[in-house]
Amino acid sequence: MLATRMHRWKSVALTTAAVLVGLTAPTLTATPASATTTSYDSTYYKNAVGKTGTALKSSLHTIISSQTKISYSAVWNALKVTDQDPNNSNNVILLYSGVSRAKSLNGGDVGDWNREHTWAKSHGDFGEVTGPGTDLHHLRPADVQVNSIRGNLDFDNGGSAVTNGGGSTVDSDSFAPRAADRGDVARMILYMAVRYEGDDGFADLEPNEKVNNGSNPYMGKLAVLKAWSAADPPSAFEENRNQVIYDTYQHNRNPFIDHPEWVEAIW
Repeated sequence: MLATRMHRWKSVALTTAAVLVGLTAPTLTATPASATTTSYDSTYYKNAVGKTGTALKSSLHTIISSQTKISYSAVWNALKVTDQDPNNSNNVILLYSGVSRAKSLNGGDVGDWNREHTWAKSHGDFGEVTGPGTDLHHLRPADVQVNSIRGNLDFDNGGSAVTNGGGSTVDSDSFAPRAADRGDVARMILYMAVRYEGDDGFADLEPNEKVNNGSNPYMGKLAVLKAWSAADPPSAFEENRNQVIYDTYQHNRNPFIDHPEWVEAIW
């Protein structure tokens, strides 16, 4: 693993051991989020480390905008690599449902998987154009029917269970992924908000606290996305995906996978 993390842990085992021998456990303070480090901090992120707020967002925008773009048709084969099932190289893991499905079943029919724009392409009206419409950091394989149910809805808690959605829920104006994908979704949305700032011919994408954003270049709800990112930290699958995109395809990274504490530092 190229990234080494220092997360905050509760000292449950230490406290239990101290009680057993009749001692008072020492008070341990949580490791601050700012202590998270990666092997890229002295190179890729060197101009961002130590900053907060708009200065951090601006630095990260500059860093991740250096990017190799791919076509929308090339996304099919890229997703077969970035989202490969670690337990079955013939399959991909589907966003929202968590199902492992054959790579060969990419398409538009029932039972197929297709290319889900986590930041709905209508929010900013960028469609499938090379750039935001083909950015692998927010494109994931998803079941055709589950993807259709999500549509272009904003993200929020609540709703009723999505059929074959793995625990995802939906209501009239929002969608909530299954718990295991909520942090992934949050970090993809916030990546898009930093990467696309309106200075490259595309809309300035920003998170907000609303749903029903329609064709406006906004995605809600920010408070919910922040909570999802905190509750569902980056998994090995998500970290590997980030690395494959960096090494093989776009040569840029999602900074919120490497440094999840930067979500709070910016927003």
